[in-house]
This record gives sequence, structure tokens and C-alpha cells, in this order.
Amino acid sequence: MGNNAKVILDCDPGHDDAISIILAASNVSNLEIEAITTVAGNVEVEKNTVNALKVCDIVGLKDVPVAQGAAKPLYRQAEIAEEIHGETGLDGPKLPDEPKKKAVDQHAFDLIINKIMLSNDDITLVPTGPLTNIAMAMIREPKIIPKIKEIVLMGGGTFGNWTPAAEFNIYADAEAAKIVFESGAPITMFGLDVTHQALATQETVTKFAEIGNDVSDFVVELLKYFIHTYKEFFDFDGGPIHDACTVAYLINPDIFDVKKLRVDIETKGEFSYGMTCVDTHGVTNRQANVNFAYQLDQKKFWSLFEDALSSYS
Repeated sequence: MGNNAKVILDCDPGHDDAISIILAASNVSNLEIEAITTVAGNVEVEKNTVNALKVCDIVGLKDVPVAQGAAKPLYRQAEIAEEIHGETGLDGPKLPDEPKKKAVDQHAFDLIINKIMLSNDDITLVPTGPLTNIAMAMIREPKIIPKIKEIVLMGGGTFGNWTPAAEFNIYADAEAAKIVFESGAPITMFGLDVTHQALATQETVTKFAEIGNDVSDFVVELLKYFIHTYKEFFDFDGGPIHDACTVAYLINPDIFDVKKLRVDIETKGEFSYGMTCVDTHGVTNRQANVNFAYQLDQKKFWSLFEDALSSYS
């Protein structure tokens, strides 16, 4: 990625989404945030929008438009992950009841389409929630597809965390994921195989607490809560900051090892709905459609985070 790469962050904040926005907005980032769009996912879309606006207030993103998007998946009932992220979606830190920043009066689909169609430089989409908004934008205006520089998404993996087969973001709207994965747009995928390596532990919290500015203090409170829920529900010794892997990759691709693979989305299976069928060994002989991230460099990853949080001082 060159300097000032243009990105749209499509998210459902969510502790790890919030941290992803913070990383993208930091002074070490080479990203120009064109817009932030929200989707139903971790909690209801209205709550996710409020959370995105509050994070913008915290990091000073005054001029970035925030647009609310899909309230439910393309065909199914909405699925939420309140038990992981709390009732507000950002439980843990003490935040004002209402954000100062307001959402724009435009649907996320339309904002995504307009931004891409009017941009001289191709835009990178960074979806870290269910893919409903991206799929809807593609359905409404297929001309955006060749103009998308890359879709760098968090979702899927060779195993699940919401069902034995499926990761939450893909499970929440597998039909939308299928549209996106079959669109022909370049995709780099950060699934559970790599995001579980981005494990924030108590040691991480201690290190970030030493930075001591408002943004790092906010991240510390997010991580404390997230570490607690991941211990309770998954017996992890830390909280994986899944979504932040996408932005870390865009800032410094050298942090990750990726390989070109075929990935198909299961939408019909009784037990496998939402599964990302990752053809690790090339058994289908189908053309690779995804850059699949499978390894991260711990030292580079956490060093980038420290630098990013310190840049808010």
C-alpha cells in the first residue's frame, strides 16, 4: 500500500472494531478514512452507529462521514453477539450517553457507492462485520466492483467460533458473504486462523496502560472487558483483537504471511451454514479468489500498536 491509501471502514463496533478504527486514525497510519459505515452484527445497527460515533469523538475524526447501514441480513433474522460485547456493544469503558458527532443522513449502501464511483483513486473496503452493506452496494451498483482496489475483511477461517463450522461475521449473513467472495474483487481475508494469534493478554494491557493518554486508556478498558469475556466463553488467556488485523495489514503488510487460495461460502448446509470452505491443499483445482492470511509477526504487530497509541499523546 502506498501513502494515503483511501479506505472505507465498514464495521459493527464491537471492541475489536473500535480498536481497528483507532489504529486507522492514528498518526502512524498511512490511511485516509473516506467514511465509516455500520452494519448489524455484534449488536443492533443503531447501537453500532452510536459506538462508531463515540470512537470518532475519542480520536478526533470530525470530518469523516459515518453512515448507518443494514439493520438485518439479506434473507435471515439478525444474529447478535451481546454476550461477547455486552449490551451496548462496547461495554467496559465509561462513555458519554450520547456522541457529539452525528451520522450523515445517507444509507451506508449509497455512501459506499457514491464514494467509490466518484473517487479518482480506487478505494479499499475494510469490512469487519457481516458483509451485508458490501453485498447490497454491489447488487445496487455493479459498476463499483472493478473500481474497488481491494476488500480487506475479517471473517471466516478453517474453523468456527459461532458454530463448529462458522465464524460469526460470515454466519451472520452467509448469503452476503457469498456475493462478495464471488464478485471478482480482490479479497484479503483475515480469518480466525490468524486473528486468534492477535491475542491481547494481561501483559498487553499493562504495556498499553503505561502509555497513559486518553486513547490508550480507552483501549485498556476495552481490552480488560474483552479479555474477561473471552476467558469466560472460550477459556482463552486473552482477547483476540480480530478486526484490527485488517488495518494493521494495510499499514504494514509485512506483519502477515498470506497465500492465494480458493475460498467458497456454504449457504445450504444444515450444520455448515456460514462455513468458509478454504481449499488449503488445492483439491478443487478452482481458481484462487482470496489472499488468505495465516500467520502474523507478534513483535511487529504489537510494536505497531504501541506506536499507534503513543501517537495520540
